Amino acid sequence: MTVPIQTDVLIIGAGVSGIGAACRLRRNCPQHSFLVLEQRQEMGGTWDLFRYPGVRSDSDVLTFGYDFRPWRGDTVLADGPAIKQYVEDTAREYDVDKRTRFGRRVKRAHWDSTVARWQLDVALEGSEATETYQARFLIVCTGYYDYESGYRPQFPGENAFQGTIVHPQHWPEDLDYRGRQVVVVGSGATAATLVPAMAGRAAKVTMLQRSPSYIVTLPSEDSLSRLLRKVLPEDWVYRIARTRNIWLARLFFLASRRWPDLISRLVRSGMRKQLAARIGMHHFTPDYRPWDQRVCFVPDGDLFAALNSGAAEIVTDRICAFDEAGVLCESGQTIPADIVVLATGLNVRMAGGAEILVDGKIVHVAERLVYKACMLEGVPNAALLFGYTNATWTLKVNIACDYLCRLLNHMHANGYETACPAEQVGVQSGESVFGTLSSGYVQRAAHLLPRQGKSLPWRVLHDFPRDRRMLQKEPIEDGILQFGARLTRKAHAPVETLAQEPVT
Repeated sequence: MTVPIQTDVLIIGAGVSGIGAACRLRRNCPQHSFLVLEQRQEMGGTWDLFRYPGVRSDSDVLTFGYDFRPWRGDTVLADGPAIKQYVEDTAREYDVDKRTRFGRRVKRAHWDSTVARWQLDVALEGSEATETYQARFLIVCTGYYDYESGYRPQFPGENAFQGTIVHPQHWPEDLDYRGRQVVVVGSGATAATLVPAMAGRAAKVTMLQRSPSYIVTLPSEDSLSRLLRKVLPEDWVYRIARTRNIWLARLFFLASRRWPDLISRLVRSGMRKQLAARIGMHHFTPDYRPWDQRVCFVPDGDLFAALNSGAAEIVTDRICAFDEAGVLCESGQTIPADIVVLATGLNVRMAGGAEILVDGKIVHVAERLVYKACMLEGVPNAALLFGYTNATWTLKVNIACDYLCRLLNHMHANGYETACPAEQVGVQSGESVFGTLSSGYVQRAAHLLPRQGKSLPWRVLHDFPRDRRMLQKEPIEDGILQFGARLTRKAHAPVETLAQEPVT
């Protein structure tokens, strides 16, 4: 019989969220041992997975990075390799890399109340071997999409197409698009990144979208921070710039909700000023309000520059079918193509596809409410981390991790073995954790996402100031989070054993 590998806290996922959670445990909970399990062979998560040309964050790096480790430099929107390097450097600085095990896919996580432990069945990628882990507390940092396959609609005539069809999530390393006709299907952040990155090397890049998006230009460098750095210490500049960016993003979102028509006109006016007169504004006039779907941010208006130069063009139409030479649109237009990039979005997959059970009963995540947007109703000693949809993803994950550290320390100080949000009746709102966001991937995954309630602590606010107060300041014991005292039966492993460094 395999002896389980034991640790206090088990983190699933070594992306930005998982590494951030691990570093916070090192900083704030030194009495707890932990391990990080990662299915891929390298850390970085999203930023290790995506390798398409120009891959970058569409959130500013000052709020995207960790508050405990400033992002150095003046870049506003960082590229994928830089973000991956930042995550790896942070992990090394806090010795988290030594506690990360790669090539581990969690197949099943089972909570056993008789011993107050999670037991995880883990497959080793590329082999038939398996491992078993036991932990007091589980933190799931796998994000919300399927790493194995992106959203890939099928179109009539694809088999007749003589060119290459790719999805950005699985970009071929040897794909040569120099001098080729490229069609990028999509209108979101991925398409807005790919088009200017490929323009100039390709013979022509066509952005084919079903409907327009709101696109806002940001400067590629933070000139104000560069100026302040001449007279102020680096840490002061970082805090000032980070606070500024948090509030600017928050005010933009609130204004979009309060005065949607005004903000829509302002954003469209900003786009119009950057476009050549020959490019029609119908390509940049969405039929929804700002932040009903995520707003795209582009550095220095690079997408508009590519369109203005003629190296790229934009077409608003629907795909009818493929033929041998390209894409046929519903309008009757034919777009010649050697390469078609389907930047059509992602598939949602909760907990990395792992089966979650509590005392032998399967937990259907979509039937559970989220407590303080980080724990699941009726699931003990576990967190499922989500970021913001209307701001930087990690801004929310950072403060959620602060809360989890507070919770673990509170349990340790008071001799509590378990913490579980009590099951609630009659508070469900019917909305998922992403609320009214109308993006395609959210609508397709409505049946998979956890639910939220009508009021706190079951309501998902997507409001950083209020979330920060709730997660960092409000009392841990609120009458809803139920605690269990430490077990004393002999079957329970001693606390001292689990608090030691995990076996490697």
